[in-house]
Amino acid sequence: MKYVLVTGGVVSGLGKGVTASSIGLILKACGLRVTSIKIDPYLNTDAGTMSPFEHGEVFVLDDGGEVDLDLGNYERFLDIKLTRDNNITTGKIYQSVTDKERKGDYLGKTVQVVPHITDAIQEWIERVAVIPVDGEDGPADVCVIELGGTIGDIESMPFIEALGQFSYRVGAGNFCLIHVSLVPVLNVVGEQKTKPTQHSVRGLRSLGLTPNIIACRSTTALEDNVKEKLSRFCHVPVDNIITLYDVSNIWRVPLLLRDQKAHEAILKVLNLEGVAREPALGEWTSRAELCDMLHEPVRVAMVGKYTGLSDSYLSVLKALLHSSVACRRKLIVDWVPASDLEDETAKENPENYRSSWNLLKGSDAVLVPGGFGDRGVEGKILAAKYARENRIPFLGICLGMQIAVIEYARSVLGLQDANSTEFDPNTQNPCVIFMPEGSKTHMGGTMRLGSRRTYFQVRDSKSAKLYGNQSFLDERHRHRYEVNPDMVQQFEDAGLSFTGKDESGRRMEIVELPNHPYFIGVQFHPEFKSRPGKPSAVFLGLIAAACGQLESLLKKGEAATNGFSNGTSAENVHRLGNGTTPANGNGSFDGIYCNGNGVHV
Repeated sequence: MKYVLVTGGVVSGLGKGVTASSIGLILKACGLRVTSIKIDPYLNTDAGTMSPFEHGEVFVLDDGGEVDLDLGNYERFLDIKLTRDNNITTGKIYQSVTDKERKGDYLGKTVQVVPHITDAIQEWIERVAVIPVDGEDGPADVCVIELGGTIGDIESMPFIEALGQFSYRVGAGNFCLIHVSLVPVLNVVGEQKTKPTQHSVRGLRSLGLTPNIIACRSTTALEDNVKEKLSRFCHVPVDNIITLYDVSNIWRVPLLLRDQKAHEAILKVLNLEGVAREPALGEWTSRAELCDMLHEPVRVAMVGKYTGLSDSYLSVLKALLHSSVACRRKLIVDWVPASDLEDETAKENPENYRSSWNLLKGSDAVLVPGGFGDRGVEGKILAAKYARENRIPFLGICLGMQIAVIEYARSVLGLQDANSTEFDPNTQNPCVIFMPEGSKTHMGGTMRLGSRRTYFQVRDSKSAKLYGNQSFLDERHRHRYEVNPDMVQQFEDAGLSFTGKDESGRRMEIVELPNHPYFIGVQFHPEFKSRPGKPSAVFLGLIAAACGQLESLLKKGEAATNGFSNGTSAENVHRLGNGTTPANGNGSFDGIYCNGNGVHV
């Protein structure tokens, strides 16, 4: 097994995740099998209990692991299925060591960071690296490891020590360290400054790790004299200093690595020069070029709770992008804070209220993503009502499906107090109820998580056709509440169709309005399995409906597996909000530039 370690220096948010994903992609394009591990030095056991404002979205894996959003980047770039153990946290390591100590496995010895914690880290890496994640038998050829945080952080010290020991143990020809650092340009002098990177590399070397390659984040390509200076002070060959400068879209990052022959440097360090071929990135290149050429827009109103941080809905954005390019449209996402649609905002902040409703009414489609808590719920219900009554294409995900059911109960069934017991435990008409297997006392890992099977009940439905007329589908879940099965017949008698249910037939998975151009709610999270060139079926249906292409798409009957059979995707999107600039946790690889209305990606 060969290992590539990606570390970061100077500041956080440089785009280590995209860099690690791009490295994995280019190695895979060279004919190697690749797996990935993300190390997060925080004390949380996993990302499940963390607010999206704190750490971006929680990405859910097939096995139910709630992990860092970077694992979503790995899965999308490499088209692999990772496990919960591919995300290592300080909490997981300390918990495993403490459990062993309680069982007496250390035979009475004093348990210390060195060697017990550091050994546990190394053992975890070696164990997980050999788990096949690409559907083939046997271990991968290369494992790409990303160490979260920044060199010098106190919480990452045990991992740095463990990885230093690990590099020595596996040997120089089996370990390649790539350090991602910042080379800022000071506006005053207009000069690329190398000192931050020099200090970062010096700190890394003092901790027992020496970089083989330095990937420099900068607004523009590094000048030759800057590379030579970095080479001299950081003891790295000039050819092994790569520039990761700002590009128009995220798909161009692997091409930057290829054009600067980063793969050759990595293969040389790992003694794989005779094994690997030249990277085959033809499809990827055309995808990157296509995403810059799209001009005809499609507007999607994203009605959510966390609209102040775009990383909170990262996978949803990616799924929309995959679908919009399959439909040959430039995606414009209008960020609509759900609470701004409510009557309370009309009194307190009429300008925000007006602006948000204008965005909603100006959209070609409405999407209500998942979420927790009651803030903004009434606004989401109003958005679903607007889409239903005005025949605007609508997609509700998880909570988005539940609020669509609540809205239907209130508006069509006449049950004015209809609600979820999550928001009103005493409602007389509980449309959405707590699942019997859930826990109300423990937050982490107690939901219905991971891949579950959904069986189609109505073969002539839009959802069944979008999924290629299969009898069932497997999608990832993350929820504690579900549609009340005792009210299903009442809903169906009133025209709402539950077209997908679980194997028991009592858990509602897909709901749609047959007489609406496109009104679908899903209890699962289809965004987690959307891939470039293979967009999620219900996302593709939403964009196709917004573009007037749904009828031809349904006739193809192959949406689930190959979209429009064109193998294309993009990360090119305008994001416009009402004065809100969503933050971006990946540096500026997405090509984000602030403007007066929000951000341009």
